Amino acid sequence: MEPPAARAGARGASRLLALALLLGAPSGAQAEVQGSVPSLVEVMRGESATLDCTPLGTQGHFVLEWFLADRSGVRHRLASAEVQGSELQARVHDSRGRSPPYQLDSRGRLVLTNAQVGDERDYVCVVRAGAAGTTEATTQLRVFAKPEATEVIPNKGILSVTDNFAQEIAVCNSPNGNPAPQITWYRDGQRLEVPMEVNPEGYTATRTVREASGLLSLTSTLYLRPGKADRDASFHCSVRYRLPAGQEGHLDSPSFHLSLHYPTEHVHFWVGSPSTAEGWVREGESVQLFCRGDGSPSPEYTFFRLQDKQEDVLKTDLEGNLTLDGVQRAHSGTYGCRVEDYDAAEDAELSQTLELRVAYLDPLELSTGEELSVHLNSSTAVNCSVQGLPAPALRWTKDSIPLGNGPTLSLSKITFDSAGTYFCEASMPRVPLLSRTRSFKLLVEGPPEVKPEETQPQAKGSWREGDEVRLVCFARGFPEPKLSWSQLGGSPAEPAPGGQGWVSSSLTLKVTSALSRDGVSCEASNPHGNARHVFHFGAVAPQTAQAGVAVMAVAISVGLLLLVVAAFYCMRRKGRPGCCRRGEKGAPPPGEPELSHSGSERPEQTGLLLGSASGGARRGSGGFRDEC
Repeated sequence: MEPPAARAGARGASRLLALALLLGAPSGAQAEVQGSVPSLVEVMRGESATLDCTPLGTQGHFVLEWFLADRSGVRHRLASAEVQGSELQARVHDSRGRSPPYQLDSRGRLVLTNAQVGDERDYVCVVRAGAAGTTEATTQLRVFAKPEATEVIPNKGILSVTDNFAQEIAVCNSPNGNPAPQITWYRDGQRLEVPMEVNPEGYTATRTVREASGLLSLTSTLYLRPGKADRDASFHCSVRYRLPAGQEGHLDSPSFHLSLHYPTEHVHFWVGSPSTAEGWVREGESVQLFCRGDGSPSPEYTFFRLQDKQEDVLKTDLEGNLTLDGVQRAHSGTYGCRVEDYDAAEDAELSQTLELRVAYLDPLELSTGEELSVHLNSSTAVNCSVQGLPAPALRWTKDSIPLGNGPTLSLSKITFDSAGTYFCEASMPRVPLLSRTRSFKLLVEGPPEVKPEETQPQAKGSWREGDEVRLVCFARGFPEPKLSWSQLGGSPAEPAPGGQGWVSSSLTLKVTSALSRDGVSCEASNPHGNARHVFHFGAVAPQTAQAGVAVMAVAISVGLLLLVVAAFYCMRRKGRPGCCRRGEKGAPPPGEPELSHSGSERPEQTGLLLGSASGGARRGSGGFRDEC
């Protein structure tokens, strides 16, 4: 079997080379033997290469010889094979120092194990067929080697964009390949079209070295005239190499950036994050000022403050950062930054200034103290003053309900509901998180007012003598009123749920006719006066009527119970003669037949009924005067 690389090389070249040259035949004779060989065989370095030579027109006996043709044209016999019928006698004559040596396989093909670049030669196959003549053909062997990893060495120095000539950018190496590869340069992914001739804008210089192994190493040096736009550019080189059957491969180097020197053209100066969109900073905070020039390398920065048109130098460094710790309102003013770049153009603006605005807000002041006492139905006004920059906004609130804006709070027709805590709040819409508040408590003095809790039931005539009722009385005023009842047993006054200055007291008692007539009063009093409320119950039903009805109901129940017991007793005594009849007088009345013992009704039942109906009335006693 042929190696795959040899078969691929044979497919890519001319498949047939027939030579009809008869060497050594008598004059006038015509050659009849021909040879078929591939003109080109391609393999990768390290693979085995097999060179095929197929004789055509032979008559069973011929001699096949392999020769190596050097660059001067001299042939060196390597191996030979004599074929007699199906037998082949092969012999290697000279391996020319190759290791491993040349080999012939069973078909007379020349085999080169572990092909190397030094094996790239022309190999001649000669077929001698006696009277049939002699023919020969040549095969060229190509050995490909993939280069090692691409190496790029950028210029570590600082390149000046002010120079008017091309400077060395980087060197790209592609070692140990075959044939020699091609090197291409890229900037930001775009191929650089640079010539190989020296010119001020840019060019490349290429050098190829053949190593002792026969492999080729390629070096390419890129020269460019860099510009300011190259400060952030990414460069790299790419190596393209050839493979058998017309294929290609490529290897990219790591990317790199240039260190450029270019003068400053513009300067930016601004206040850091604590500031607002309008440049305000809060008093007491730390503030950072940032200054940046667009030159490279980073220039030197000088910070200063302008006072009376004089520069007061604050700091000089290479970072361009200035921190002001705990700024105060006195720090407001004009600050500047200057870039020290002597390579900058004369018309370049190297200095910038800004206004630092320090916002502050002093504690609020009220025209009244922490408490303000006013009389019921009076009017008053409270002023809230503040100092701050920028001008703060004032608003008044009570129980989180807005009352108005501005420094003055006006209250008229004051009621007890007006009492409570009032807040004055100062804020700065243009400076978030900068605000202050101040509060005062309003006390409303006046005589108390009373509010009773309704009693149940409310309908007239619904109360009965002895019903228990709980009375609740509410009052408010300032000073806090005292609550008293016209009856004993009232609870001490305590704050009522819901606040608003109300206090409450309760009294539990039983309803009587006297209370219905006089009522129960609740009175609230303080130094400014008193207020009173009387609870009335209307008509109260008497307790006796209810007792008579109850006694009658009990009597009826007891009577019915006695009747049931008597009936039950007579039924049990039905077997005793004359039971329940001794109370009867004489015979039964006419028209009422006697009942036999075999009748459906029992004598005891009849006697009981008669005794109950007549005997008891006539004798002054019931039907139960004897056992029955």
